[in-house]
Amino acid sequence: MTGPKQVGRREILAAARELAEQGECSPRVGRDPVNEPMINNWTEALGDRNSAYPAVAPPAMIQVWTMGGLHPERSDDDPIGRMIEVLDAAGYTSVVATNSEQTYHRLLKPGERLSVTSHLADVAGPKQTALGEGYFVTTHNTWWSGDEAVGEMDWRILKFKPRPKPGVSVPPMVSRDTAFFWEGTRGNELRIQQCAACGALRHPPGPMCPRCNALDPTYTVSSGLGEVYSYVVHHHPQVPGKRTPFVIALVELEEGVRMLGELLDVDPEQVKVGLPVRVRFVPSGEFTLPAWEAR
Repeated sequence: MTGPKQVGRREILAAARELAEQGECSPRVGRDPVNEPMINNWTEALGDRNSAYPAVAPPAMIQVWTMGGLHPERSDDDPIGRMIEVLDAAGYTSVVATNSEQTYHRLLKPGERLSVTSHLADVAGPKQTALGEGYFVTTHNTWWSGDEAVGEMDWRILKFKPRPKPGVSVPPMVSRDTAFFWEGTRGNELRIQQCAACGALRHPPGPMCPRCNALDPTYTVSSGLGEVYSYVVHHHPQVPGKRTPFVIALVELEEGVRMLGELLDVDPEQVKVGLPVRVRFVPSGEFTLPAWEAR
């Protein structure tokens, strides 16, 4: 596998051949056995009144029994996970499922615990699509009850580079209500909207004071000092021009309002609520964006 700056079509297809030759990955065992409560929930949601349920499971539920939940973990030899890593490194960071074909060998009964294995069946591309240039990745999954294959699925996704939309600007939108803010950042000032009538501060800016309903806003210049009120660490998907992970922090400023921005030059493991920060102005094309740094 090669690094992000070196991955091209030849390397992508070579990686695909290597993964395909490795064959079936190790089985992933479902968290729960086939069970009546889940069958009842499924059939109720779909309005399926077949009298055979819940003594047997609807065939289309087969994927449910091996799902990984909110925090799934892929095995080291999982082919779709490793192929996604290769395509992410090459800049194909967006994904959309395109189609699947399932085959059921028999009905499943409550109490059976399934496992699933998969292998990389095909990688085709690059293809030009309405979404952008991409690769179609197909995996073949097999579900097992013990040593018996009970179902199969061909699953296809498109990993693509989003096509730029003509006429759509990536920088933030500037309106009559926000122009003062962006004029301030251009001059390294962090401006907060202030009601001229009652003095209330507000961010993000708006046309009407939420306290007194006045329509004559002005602004005050913030000290740029504050504390982390909340934050998220972004791991995936990849963002063009950014190295993951990175931190987006909601900062409570000394003036009392809260403002979002990237927290720069800090180990995500060291970020905590209450961390003192100051504003840093970062040029980005025609705009200057407010970000944060620890102080």
